[in-house]
Amino acid sequence: MYKVDLNCDLGEGAPFDREIIPLISSANIACGFHAGDSVMMHQTVALCRANSVAAGAHPGYPDRENFGRTNMDVTPKQVYDYTLYQLGALSVFAKVNGVSLQHIKPHGAMYNMAAKNRALADAIVDAVYDFDRNLILLALSGSEMITSAKEKGIRYASEVFADRAYEADGTLRPRSLEGAMIEDENEAIQRVVRMVKEGKVTAYTGEDVEIEAHSVCVHGDGTKALEFVRALRHAFKKNEIEIISISNL
Repeated sequence: MYKVDLNCDLGEGAPFDREIIPLISSANIACGFHAGDSVMMHQTVALCRANSVAAGAHPGYPDRENFGRTNMDVTPKQVYDYTLYQLGALSVFAKVNGVSLQHIKPHGAMYNMAAKNRALADAIVDAVYDFDRNLILLALSGSEMITSAKEKGIRYASEVFADRAYEADGTLRPRSLEGAMIEDENEAIQRVVRMVKEGKVTAYTGEDVEIEAHSVCVHGDGTKALEFVRALRHAFKKNEIEIISISNL
């Protein structure tokens, strides 16, 4: 039996959070910078508690206009402060709901930039270490964030994406480029099953890329996010893949 975490980016204002949360094992909750607000954070943490779903922070750049998906000219110190600030904000709502945060997963441009830039990756890892070294860093498989987490001795989980194309170096194909999104649901599901069972994904340019799949991400802002989560669950059951939170892997 294979085991994998199924996570979703939530608390971003999409309409399906209440329906999606019971179907996943880990929730990445927006912390107010790229999306969300205090009301959404509180509601989403409460939904996680009610459905026994692990809660994690989903910090991004202060860029609500572009949903945190535009690269910014930032210093490692700024990224450290952004991360620490947002961890603190969500942790308050977790505390009053009797919830312990399981993980942290950077969002959008912060995530993609830190996947390649070691200084930014170190800034995120340092913030996690200084805030709570028991938190799990959820980050792109094979990224600089994973390397930094290993070297600095914090817990980590490697994440893969169902609906994103990969480059030959294992990074995500930028959304601005053709073919960045996997539009065909069946193709996306087949790719995920292969990533979990074989540890491989086919890059946009055709090469097979070695990948480590501890957790599979579904973007909660997609119009078909709920249907996609349901389809993934069905495929996992058919392929003897058990859904389990990353803290229990």
